[in-house]
Amino acid sequence: MSGTKRDNTPCVALETKLIEYLDGRARPSDRHAVEEHLADCAACRARAEEFRAVFNSLDDLPALSPSPSFDVTLRTCIATEPAPHAFWNWVPSPRLAFAVTTLVAMSVWMSSMPRKIAPPTVTNGISAESDFGMIQDLPVLENYEVVSKFDALTELPNATDVSAEDVMREAR
Repeated sequence: MSGTKRDNTPCVALETKLIEYLDGRARPSDRHAVEEHLADCAACRARAEEFRAVFNSLDDLPALSPSPSFDVTLRTCIATEPAPHAFWNWVPSPRLAFAVTTLVAMSVWMSSMPRKIAPPTVTNGISAESDFGMIQDLPVLENYEVVSKFDALTELPNATDVSAEDVMREAR
């Protein structure tokens, strides 16, 4: 930082973007913000130079690769390991055994509980018999629209126009 005491917030925000900037992975807007901050802040410039020095020294190290005999040695070690016992091959994992045991125990418990069959409930004063009666009348109810718009019904005499004697005469 320069000789005056400044707020340290921009430097903290820069630390998260500095590595991306030095690797060349920063977005253009972030790259521009980092470059502006580095131009103003000597402490952050020094920190960026330290990171560049570490990166350069890591780049100078030779790449390590396993020796040609590594694969052969590893396969030989694996082959000389004793085979697992035959008994342990068929034993399930403890989690699976616990889950199956719990499932069986819950099934036995649920099957041993007495079954409670609730009697049919009567709702709104309608019993099961009247429900059955409505089911029998369903074809009539399905054709209600046809029956209600049937013109022949309008030609029938009103009940007030017909006396009881006339009805008895027609019935004979």
